[in-house]
Amino acid sequence: MFQRILIANRGEVALRVIRACHDLGIEAVVVYSEADRGAPYLRLADQAICIGPAAATESYLKPANIIKAAEMANVNAIHPGYGFLSEKADFAHMCRACGIEFIGPPEEAMRRLGDKNEARKLAKQVGVPVVPGSEGLVESDKEALAFAEAVGYPVLIKAAAGGGGKGMRIARNEMTLISGLNAARQEAQSAFKDSSIYLEKYLEIARHIEVQILGDRNGEVVHLWERECSMQRKHQKLVEESPAPHLPTSVREAICDAAVRLTKAAGYYNAGTCEFLVDPQNRFYFIEVNARIQVEHPVTELVTGVDLVREQIRIAAGEPLRFQQSDIEHRGCAIECRINAEDSQTFRPSPGTISHWQPPGGPGVRLDSHVITGYKVPSYYDSLIAKLLVHQPTRADAIAVMRRALAEFRVEGIHTTIALHREIFNTSAFVDGRVDTKFVERVLRPETQSN
Repeated sequence: MFQRILIANRGEVALRVIRACHDLGIEAVVVYSEADRGAPYLRLADQAICIGPAAATESYLKPANIIKAAEMANVNAIHPGYGFLSEKADFAHMCRACGIEFIGPPEEAMRRLGDKNEARKLAKQVGVPVVPGSEGLVESDKEALAFAEAVGYPVLIKAAAGGGGKGMRIARNEMTLISGLNAARQEAQSAFKDSSIYLEKYLEIARHIEVQILGDRNGEVVHLWERECSMQRKHQKLVEESPAPHLPTSVREAICDAAVRLTKAAGYYNAGTCEFLVDPQNRFYFIEVNARIQVEHPVTELVTGVDLVREQIRIAAGEPLRFQQSDIEHRGCAIECRINAEDSQTFRPSPGTISHWQPPGGPGVRLDSHVITGYKVPSYYDSLIAKLLVHQPTRADAIAVMRRALAEFRVEGIHTTIALHREIFNTSAFVDGRVDTKFVERVLRPETQSN
């Protein structure tokens, strides 16, 4: 087992990994930018090292700075968290070339699955259904127009190296397709240094279901069931839960089996997530693999009892999986609300100082957050400040506890999305489990679609 791990991330996920390291008796070294200097979670690490200015491009996204910090601290491994460098195969290679283990998948699998176009090809090879899409990358507007004419509008423009909704556009006619191609390429180049795009048929009504997997270096892969992630806005998830409501058992098992087949074929190990769309007829289609731990991983932890971050560390240290598929049970219902420093009506970011922080608690409630009263939310990074989770025997019980927890949650000094979540959990369609990926824009905030 490792003696010392560097955490190449910030905020809530950095604190999550610090705790996992300490649970395993491992020293935790955390890096921080000037914007995060003095953040309270830094005091919980065994060592904290400044890696640059506030801008992420000069700190958390600067591989050389992180490697230098790792060498200074004499660590055995680096945990990238999620976002930033977590899915960069070049960074994984750099870590290992310097004799520092990267706590994540092998770089070959990251490259193969990180390119959505290549991942689609692999999915087809192993019999996993994919959304009808272009054969390879789209190199010209003419080629894009021909595809759209063949499958019919609307179509979805996607960055091959994308994630988090960046480099993604919906085109409903020729005009929006041409403008969307240019915008998607520019955004993809800026975000991922890769302007490659491809097209898919856009499913107007669909659910977003993802499957958590774990694999070891011996080629063993297991799934830890599915998460429902349909409640989102502009491809940014708001609420996640497990099990997915109203998903037939046969479909659930088929999706989980598909995720295992795909990741095995890619030679994947460590934690990962296979994402699928499910249409109103419960036909499912693979869309991408997230080769890292997910923001919503605690949902799976609650229903399975498996600490995913600890397992990541054990696998990276060369240990085999400690359980087989038959050992992984699913108990009750878990739901997560992502609490962002944003205005609940406009979704505009709301950085600033938190003057009052009153978190909820009680039986069945978990709060993952690095925030305390007096914490200053910086304007440079993602606006996530907390993940509020509940776990109960039934979905009805979980919704009731979440309503109570949201009512208790008080944050002053900045705007948050707590009010939006209260609204969601009092909407009959959500309570009934009738959700899809356009629920927020269609039902709750139709006036914000252009924002």
